[in-house]
Amino acid sequence: MSEPQLRQLRVGALRPNQLLHTYGIGSVADLPSLSVMPLGLDHWELARATVITEDRLLAAMRAKLGHQVQALRLPPHLPETSDPYAEWARIGVPVALFPAWLRCSDTRCNQLAPVESGLFELVSAPTPDKVRYVHTCRGNGGGRPTAVPARFVLACGNGHLDDFPWSYFAHRGSDPGAGHPLQLSERGSTGETTNIFVTCGQCEAARPISDAIGALADRNLPACRGRHPHLGSYEPCDAPPRTLALGATNSWFAMQAAVFSVPKAEHPVDHLVAEFWPTLSVLAPLPAQTGTMILPTQTCWPELQPHGVDKVWAAIQRRHEAGDAPGGGDWDNLDLHLPEWRAFTASVGAALPDFTTRPEPVPAGHRDWLSQVVLVPRLRRVAALYGFTRIDAPERDVLDTPDQCRAPLSAEPPTWVPCAETRGEGIFLRFAEERIVAWEHDPAVKAREHLLIRAHDKWRAQRQLPPGGWPGLRYLLLHTLAHTLIRELALECGYSASGIGERVYARAGDSPMAGVLLYTAAPDSEGTLGGLVTLGRADRLGPLIDRALHGARLCSSDPLCAEHDPTVHGRLAGAACHACLYAAETSCEGGNHYLDRSLLVDTLADNECGFFR
Repeated sequence: MSEPQLRQLRVGALRPNQLLHTYGIGSVADLPSLSVMPLGLDHWELARATVITEDRLLAAMRAKLGHQVQALRLPPHLPETSDPYAEWARIGVPVALFPAWLRCSDTRCNQLAPVESGLFELVSAPTPDKVRYVHTCRGNGGGRPTAVPARFVLACGNGHLDDFPWSYFAHRGSDPGAGHPLQLSERGSTGETTNIFVTCGQCEAARPISDAIGALADRNLPACRGRHPHLGSYEPCDAPPRTLALGATNSWFAMQAAVFSVPKAEHPVDHLVAEFWPTLSVLAPLPAQTGTMILPTQTCWPELQPHGVDKVWAAIQRRHEAGDAPGGGDWDNLDLHLPEWRAFTASVGAALPDFTTRPEPVPAGHRDWLSQVVLVPRLRRVAALYGFTRIDAPERDVLDTPDQCRAPLSAEPPTWVPCAETRGEGIFLRFAEERIVAWEHDPAVKAREHLLIRAHDKWRAQRQLPPGGWPGLRYLLLHTLAHTLIRELALECGYSASGIGERVYARAGDSPMAGVLLYTAAPDSEGTLGGLVTLGRADRLGPLIDRALHGARLCSSDPLCAEHDPTVHGRLAGAACHACLYAAETSCEGGNHYLDRSLLVDTLADNECGFFR
């Protein structure tokens, strides 16, 4: 069955970041009068989809999706226009109607039918938010009532999504076909599924939606059809289907990889040459006179021009003589964190348009555990979407999420992936490695680690995941500190807590890392306003850390939170809950997993393993 297309009519607008975090390919976007799904990459028009340069992220995408991936692209940019029928208005992200079943909003009708039944008509409007479907009946006042999306859909853990089998469900396993009109109505005021009934107007068969939820779903629902509505395809699937409310948060989880742009060379002109090396490399073997004449004709020349032809040509020759091919050296390394760690911990600050750092003295009173503070007035973050999951969120390191759980973005292997580019500011904190190592070997800390590892193993076993994947105790410590600081920073810097993100650098072994970057970023080319960096000054950062640690000692859910045993139900968090540590999805890179106040400070449980006890 073909998917109902809305590609020829502008029906709404989304920000580029929303197409990666909330309403990406395969998700359901709830518009004022429509519910639509962004289609796969095969359907996208690449006009005005700008190519973004970020070698490390592109290398990671090629390693995950295949070497046919050639580019990172921003979503197609839609120019401002007041005419929704203009040719330019058709440039954007293509969507299809989903779910394809609609319900009449007139409470006296409540008819439920697929859009292809002919009972609904698409009504265009001067503005996109007014586009809607109407039912052919006559409601109050004789007008045609708006048709709204059906309230429930089916999904499975293998990334499939489908329309709810309304007729099959109402008739208890059989589908009598045409001539049996359905209604969806509520028989109570609570809104519970036991009070929501689907009824046949012909044979009067009726059934509550509660029969399709929980333990009853296995015997009352058909097998998963393996449908990918964003691709218009089906595939074999043996996973059990689950009933989800339309717009449920577990119906779509983005699988992203993100990097911060870091210097590729110490001098700004060498960095720019490295940035545009795929274009400039063809000039390197030419004679100097010829190369310098051609250089100003290159598309990247506006960025290079302030440095002058002679300095740029000299940088090209240095790069050429060093034998660095595009993508060579560290850029083929899938360790996305190590180059950033080296850039943030460099002894000398950087001053580039997309990466500016400034060392700051460590606050007095914190020099025994904090070895370095770096202010980052300017940074650039590029995130790429390369898949999604349903039902369960992806692993902490999404690059390690099993492929059978990842839903593809295109029917064929993609040649590009969508990305979003933001600029902003941040504060980088580096822990003293000696203090971290001493804490990790404390007997009380070891005992807590064994408890958390058992909970971690149980969590993976419940999801039939292979053993392993433990991030290490220092990751939990740094991750917990980042969440406590985000809450405190939000009270002082002017940004909401959901607008402050984290990047945790935690690794033991030969190349140890122990640090956190707290940042905020916006799609505006000028970035953010500096309110976060200001709080990183020594005179303000010290008191801020003290207040954050003091607030972490108590939770409004204590003693339940502090005494929580994660092994009982196989949880990935110890003393952590919504009242004390959990952060917004846009803030936490780990899905609010691997958090524990007991590792940070003394709590009511008195585990004696807090780093700051």
